[in-house]
Amino acid sequence: MSMPPLASGRQGAAALRELTGVVLDALEAGTRARGGPLPAGGPRAVAARVRDALGEPLPESGDPAALADLVRTLAEGAADPADPLCAAHLHCPPLAVAAAADLAASVLNPSLDSWDQAPAASALEALVTRALAHHAGLADAVVTTGGTEANQLAVLLARETRETHATRAARDSRETAGTPAPRHPHAGPLRLVHGANAHHSLRRAAWLLGLPEPVVIPTPAGTLDPAALHTALATLPEPRGPVLVAATAGTTDAGLIDPLPDIAARCAAHGARLHIDAAYAGGLLFSDRHRPKLAGLHTADTVTLDLHKLGWQPIAAGLLAVRDPTDLTALHQRADYLNADDDTEAGLPDLLGRSPRTSRRPDVLKTAVTLRTLGRTGLGALVDRVCALAQELADLVADRPGLELHDRPTLSTVLFRPAGAPDTAVAAVRRTLLTDGHAVLGRARLGGRLWLKATLLNPCARPHDLATLLNLVEGHTPR
Repeated sequence: MSMPPLASGRQGAAALRELTGVVLDALEAGTRARGGPLPAGGPRAVAARVRDALGEPLPESGDPAALADLVRTLAEGAADPADPLCAAHLHCPPLAVAAAADLAASVLNPSLDSWDQAPAASALEALVTRALAHHAGLADAVVTTGGTEANQLAVLLARETRETHATRAARDSRETAGTPAPRHPHAGPLRLVHGANAHHSLRRAAWLLGLPEPVVIPTPAGTLDPAALHTALATLPEPRGPVLVAATAGTTDAGLIDPLPDIAARCAAHGARLHIDAAYAGGLLFSDRHRPKLAGLHTADTVTLDLHKLGWQPIAAGLLAVRDPTDLTALHQRADYLNADDDTEAGLPDLLGRSPRTSRRPDVLKTAVTLRTLGRTGLGALVDRVCALAQELADLVADRPGLELHDRPTLSTVLFRPAGAPDTAVAAVRRTLLTDGHAVLGRARLGGRLWLKATLLNPCARPHDLATLLNLVEGHTPR
């Protein structure tokens, strides 16, 4: 039996040239067969087609046609974010140059848990993450699988650090004056405080870390009210442990941004640590036009960024940026086979403190390639384009008597609904479009009503695509 070719090494490139052609042909065939943004027929029909293509998942003998067959099946059954009518989620169409770079990462397969597995990748990650953190006004950043892991990591760091920058400065001042202060001045567990508009991953993080239920502040206007935050912080029961306030820059439902400077001021007044979940809006940092919407971002202790949203990266491409690099020491672990003391003292970088994960892909490569290829202004132009598309869609909705616009968009999300329709009809329109494979729209419940959600992340979409989307909604709304 001949050995199957490896992806890397001296013969890897030749093997990949042939296989890459197979993959590209299969992708093209599957996309043609799908014919739209989503496969028609709904979950059962798609699952049946996948079962037929897969056959026995673990056959006795192999099939050389498996690559072409399964890639074609996956493409035919995909929700294609590059289709202008696929606009439900924060699920971007990745840039070709980023996907090509991701192939190289898969081929070379570095694992960023020790330098001897990833010499160049570890150096590249250190340079790029620090540059992105500095661009956000912070000091350093670590790579995550996305916003969820970054938010969970922010809560973990807050639990372990147990001091805000304000209390740390006060402690240092007292110690300079000759009055020792306790290293951990708070008693009790960390308390997480966030708005009802916050991402569900924050509540999950508190649960995973064994923390008390978060204090959830109602957000009837869609954003966190600083006055309501002040009241919540002032009325926390004693003895009070450390407090982490989580604000949001780009809510999942409507793309709204909390008033970050006012929230930061309230946190400073109450000695609370501040985390800002900017998984969605963080991409505005690349845009001269829209960056001012993120005023106050640099005041946070930690910031979640996610470039597989407004960064057009293949999943995964998350980051957690920190204002104080010493906060990351909480992640430090020692494993002699990965970061022995004598190796570290000899100059080999210690990578275990850069993530709670051990084996880790070099996800930074695709981001580094994208940043170098497009530059900040190139990425900023993409951000400007999708935000402009959202304004165009809002205009189209407002001009149609049969549709109702929730509000003008802040980012690239537009909420609308058939005018006068009950929630059951709104939900049915969305599911019908999904089942028929005509369009992919999301849903959001705000103000006690259900809205259709269009999240525009495709910079190649055109006005006629937006009109087609609205025509489909109106054409499938029961009268």
